[in-house]
Amino acid sequence: MDYRFTLLPGDGIGPEVTGAALEVVQAAGVSVSWERHAAGAAALEAGEATPLPDAVLRSIERNRVALKGPITTPVGTGFSSVNVALRKALDLFASVRPVRSLPGVASRHAGVDLTIVRENTEGMYSGREHEVVPGVVETLRIVTRAASERIARFAFELARREGRRSVTVVHKASVLKQSDGLFLACCARVGQDYPFIAAEEVLIDNAAMRLVLAPERFEVLLSENLFGDLISDLCAGLVGGLGVVPGANIGERHAVFEAVHGSAPDIAGRGTANPAALILSAAMLLDHIGERRAAAAITSAVEGVLAARRQVTPDLGGRASTQEMTLAVIARLRPSGGEAGG
Repeated sequence: MDYRFTLLPGDGIGPEVTGAALEVVQAAGVSVSWERHAAGAAALEAGEATPLPDAVLRSIERNRVALKGPITTPVGTGFSSVNVALRKALDLFASVRPVRSLPGVASRHAGVDLTIVRENTEGMYSGREHEVVPGVVETLRIVTRAASERIARFAFELARREGRRSVTVVHKASVLKQSDGLFLACCARVGQDYPFIAAEEVLIDNAAMRLVLAPERFEVLLSENLFGDLISDLCAGLVGGLGVVPGANIGERHAVFEAVHGSAPDIAGRGTANPAALILSAAMLLDHIGERRAAAAITSAVEGVLAARRQVTPDLGGRASTQEMTLAVIARLRPSGGEAGG
């Protein structure tokens, strides 16, 4: 079957790692026509009036699925986050971040295998803030029953599909009694429909400590927006960093798969960027559309290259270029199972 998806190459190292992912998808035998669009700083540099042109949204609405490279978000000034704008415009309410210990990747823990499910559309990231008086800024933290129940059901359904035995709700209802109290109550209510999955709840500060001490005890972590953002990166650090962790933003009709690391402008164009995260995100995309055999083959190939440690980029302790690591992954997709030279 021939597919047509949207591609947002991104900024900085984005075009390099998206190019690598496309090569691997093609080598896995999946035929995809990619509709390319610029977003973020790349869009502004191309003369667009906005970092998220309307053509980008229309493309994803047509194709339903997109692969996105890292897009720069200015800190404190400049344009608003394109990532947040995409989630809101397309109602990509679920951020899904699988985090697993990988062979050959140095980390403080072994046996980590968990998935973070984060509500993506409200909370502190609703973007509703204003200056009340000079020097005083007020930000609204929005929590609704509808969004809370929707993300809870998504998390429990994910746990059911993956054969997980527990869902842990991360919150701060001890202080945020109404907002997180509502979120917690909604998760508990939805959890009653899944009696075969253990539902537990833990305060965000305690969750952070427990994740550092014994992350292997968790299976699915369910959280509102801000807390989910924080623990997502914390968990990535447990298995080697953002360079080896894939991600997705999923809604009822659309899904955007992305590398969760930054655009790394300091190494852009050098050919040394680690493509693993975006290649694994592309594998998530293939699994999402039902190309499970190709998705599993790509994931296995990446793990094989990481385990061998001979064709990995400098951030992983090797000397390989982006292209050399990509070719090593592709070599493991071939029937011979060989490895790229060097």
